[in-house]
Amino acid sequence: MLDLLRLLSQQPILLLAILLGLGSLLGSFRYKGVHLGPAAVLFGAIAISSLGTAYGLKLELPEVVGTLGLVLFTYTVGLLSGPNFFASLRRGWVAMVAVVGVFVAVGFVGVLGGRLLGLSSPVIAGTFAGALTNTPALAAATERAGDTTGPTIGYSIAYLYGVAAMLVAAMLVLRRSSDDRARDPLTNLTIRVDLDAPICAHEIVRDSGGTVVFSRIQHGEENPIEVIDEHEILQAGDLVTVVGPAGAVSGVAERLGHRSSHALQSQRRDLDFRRITVSQAALAGRTIAELGLDERFGAVATRVRRGDLDMVASEDFVLQMGDRVRVTAPSGRLKEVSAYLGDSERGLSDINPIGFALGLAVGVALGLVHIPAPGGGFTLGAAAGTLLVGLVFGRLVRVGPLVVSMSTSSATSLSTFGMITFLAYAGSRAGERFVASVTSDLGWKVLVLGALLTTVAAVAIAFVGRSVLKTNSRQLAGMLAGAQTQPAVLAFANDRTGFDLRVGLGYAMVYPAAMIAKILLAQVIAGL
Repeated sequence: MLDLLRLLSQQPILLLAILLGLGSLLGSFRYKGVHLGPAAVLFGAIAISSLGTAYGLKLELPEVVGTLGLVLFTYTVGLLSGPNFFASLRRGWVAMVAVVGVFVAVGFVGVLGGRLLGLSSPVIAGTFAGALTNTPALAAATERAGDTTGPTIGYSIAYLYGVAAMLVAAMLVLRRSSDDRARDPLTNLTIRVDLDAPICAHEIVRDSGGTVVFSRIQHGEENPIEVIDEHEILQAGDLVTVVGPAGAVSGVAERLGHRSSHALQSQRRDLDFRRITVSQAALAGRTIAELGLDERFGAVATRVRRGDLDMVASEDFVLQMGDRVRVTAPSGRLKEVSAYLGDSERGLSDINPIGFALGLAVGVALGLVHIPAPGGGFTLGAAAGTLLVGLVFGRLVRVGPLVVSMSTSSATSLSTFGMITFLAYAGSRAGERFVASVTSDLGWKVLVLGALLTTVAAVAIAFVGRSVLKTNSRQLAGMLAGAQTQPAVLAFANDRTGFDLRVGLGYAMVYPAAMIAKILLAQVIAGL
């Protein structure tokens, strides 16, 4: 055993491989349907690092390994969440303000509780950073206090509970995800128009907020079924097929007439439909309207499947590589549409190295920018910088001729690898400090305070998300991870939900505000 541990202490790449492999294996075990998933890499790394400490050996991964894993993870999370993030900002600012308010309250509780326990300001600041698992906050507290020992002791003892408690909170939240009605399943319905006055199809789509689209129309039962144009005038006796969330479709049916016993979508002689994969790089970043399917092929896009999520193909929907578009077109023209969109799996796993490297470089550079603030200012750090750039690039998809986004499958794979690499690094660094700190005189006091702060934060964020913001379970799990700025919690939530995009959206919505708030508050607490 000693020889093996000594070898691992000298070979960081071998140590990384073992931590990734054993942690992933541990995370795959299920008990009553519950498993840790990638978060097991963190706990496995802490255990192995602590074992090395017991033998007088340092089993730590180099800092550059952790930084690389972290920026890969945060950048790809930004790419995946970007398209939905900016569309949600109108409601998202409320979540950001609420999370900042929660952390101000947590900071107040920390100072009050710390004083009652007889802890110094540097230790309280470190405990605050550890309970909320934020390393940049620890760095800010250390710089402000001019002391490394106090903040580090507080951080290392509170950190493990901070991760574990938020994992439990996310687990409890996701137990209710089966009741999550935030997103109705998409459906299609043939409606018989029964109106006194004609109406334009575009008016119906506009009034629905773009949540529905029309795909087919038949002017009387004896006429052929045609692809509907958005400017088509709907008149009494017409049969139309509408696609969208079940609730919205029912509303359209009530407005136009009633549900028809004829299902136009089942009659595929004149029109047919199929899923076509977007693999032409030139189309990445284009909207559905910019494809010009109607003008080119007499076709219409009705749905887009990204990952495991189906969405309505509204005119302003921005496409990404790997999206699967459901197209309705004249039977003889589907091959032309397929060739136009690409419909090839080849190249979807490819990564544009120029766009990818540009995003990482800009993100890391942004994280280095010094932002003036009371107490000396702060930097966002590589994680927040790459997340912000990833969000922007994920929304833009392309900058001029350069594609700066990537397919969902590629981004998900890179995100997973970056995440478990960072977790292995964090666990290897926490093991030695954890053993030393728990055995110190301050251990139990810091543990009690840290547990209190983490619990208050988790309960408050869950309450605000549920009762104030009325968010769904999956987005709330992402908010818990983002508020905690904790990749392990996001990894767990992603694994439990099959990378539901709402998890990443919740994470990205509050992460930047949470990061900045923690850094500033840690500096204030350390200076008291």
